[in-house]
Amino acid sequence: MIRIDNLTKKYGTKTAVDGLSLVVPDGSIYGLLGPNGAGKSTTMKMMVGILHPDSGDVSYDDFSILKDTDQAKRTFSYIPDSPDMFLGMKGKTYLAFLSSLFKIPAEVAQERTDAIAKKLEMSEHLDEYIATYSHGMREKIFLIGAMLHDPKVLILDEPLTGLDPESAFVVKSLFLEHVMKGNSIVLSTHILDVAEKICTHIGIIDKGRLLFSGTLEELRKLRKEENSSLETLFLELTAK
Repeated sequence: MIRIDNLTKKYGTKTAVDGLSLVVPDGSIYGLLGPNGAGKSTTMKMMVGILHPDSGDVSYDDFSILKDTDQAKRTFSYIPDSPDMFLGMKGKTYLAFLSSLFKIPAEVAQERTDAIAKKLEMSEHLDEYIATYSHGMREKIFLIGAMLHDPKVLILDEPLTGLDPESAFVVKSLFLEHVMKGNSIVLSTHILDVAEKICTHIGIIDKGRLLFSGTLEELRKLRKEENSSLETLFLELTAK
C-alpha cells in the first residue's frame, strides 16, 4: 500500500501541491488525473524522492521515502514524462547496467529482458543506441528497465504517450499482469478513455489540491451521474 500524507510543495509564492493525501491499495492501477499544471508530475517526483516536500511524506508499506529512503526506493520503479535519458547507451547496455545495479542474476535478467522485449517488439532494437529511438521506443526500453527487477510499484508519468495503438494495447496488458500479482501502478495520463478502461482507482487534482480519490463508480454515485463517462465527470470537477 502507498500512503501519501499531507504532501505539500511550494515554489516561491506558488503552491504546486497543497496538502495532498491519498491511499493507493495493493493490486490497483491508480490514475492521477488533472489539467496541465495541476501538480501531477510534482507529486510523482516527491513520491520517488527527486523533489523534497515542504511538508508531508510518502510511505510504501512501512517505508517512508524521507526516513527510509533506500528501502522505499527498492520497492518501486519510476519513468518520467520525458524519457530522454541514457541517450549515449545502447538499449542492451542500459538494461545490463540496471541488472547490475539491482544485482539481478544474469540468467534471470536475460530471461525477463527477452520476454518483455518480445512482447513490445523491441528485441531487434536492443543493439541500437537509445538516442536513435523514437519517443515510443524510448518509452518501451524504459518500461523494460522499470520491470526488470520486478518491483512492487510502478510510477509512470504519461506512459502511453507516443505509442501506436498496438503497442499501447500490449503495455496495458503488461500493466494488468503486474497488478494481478498484487502489485500496484500509479500513472498519470491525459487520455481519459484509457484511464476509464484500465484504472481501478482515480485521483483528480487541480491547482495542487485533491478533488476526488476513489473508484469511478464511487465518483458517479457522489455526483449522482451513474451513466456519465470519466471525461464528463472530470470536466465538471475541474471546470473553471
